[in-house]
Amino acid sequence: MVQEHKLIMVVEDEEDILALLQFNLMKAGYEVSCAARGVEALEKIAAKRPDLVLLDLMLPGIDGLEICRRLRADPSTADVPIIMLTAHGEEEDIVRGLELGADDYVTKPFSFKVLQARIQTVLRRNPDTDTPAEDDTFCCGDLQIHPGRNQVLVAGEPAELTFTEFRVLLTLASRPGWVFTRYQIVNAVRGDDYAVTDRAVDVQIAGLRKKLGSCGRYIETVRGVGYRFQENL
Repeated sequence: MVQEHKLIMVVEDEEDILALLQFNLMKAGYEVSCAARGVEALEKIAAKRPDLVLLDLMLPGIDGLEICRRLRADPSTADVPIIMLTAHGEEEDIVRGLELGADDYVTKPFSFKVLQARIQTVLRRNPDTDTPAEDDTFCCGDLQIHPGRNQVLVAGEPAELTFTEFRVLLTLASRPGWVFTRYQIVNAVRGDDYAVTDRAVDVQIAGLRKKLGSCGRYIETVRGVGYRFQENL
């Protein structure tokens, strides 16, 4: 399947994993740039903006979390999708990465088919050809959600949501008043093969509320169950 020459930046210090990712991504039709160290990765990203970054968290020198923070702080790369590559048992780093704005994560060892599916999902977040119909727009007070554009407006101003935050909001808003468990939220956003902790879901909700400002009140916590979108406030 041709990937329209999307450029993926792979940041990984383990040579065998780096070579394997480069080979399989190129075979899948992507353009690939590689870096084994954080400084090298930042230099290459500055020279040529990638369409997506596959980012190992455990790197010598500048680690993956710091790279994530710098990319999100730079206006030229703030919206570049980031998928973290993590080892099992790194829950704290996963949560921290999500807090810093990473879009997704895959734990090692991973299936390339699963990774490729995650890549395709994240890359679809800003489709150039999607133009929503008028009835696709969801409005609630100062909050407007445009599914086709993957856009959220708060009092007319765009809210810079990550892919995951947008999908969580869309899931909740699609059924106002309905209580979603954390598992249901993950299943709606990622699929039922996606392993995630309750805390990671809570991190996404906290980040979403913060970015929505006053409209964050529409997302209610249902203690012991999950979350719901309550429009009648």
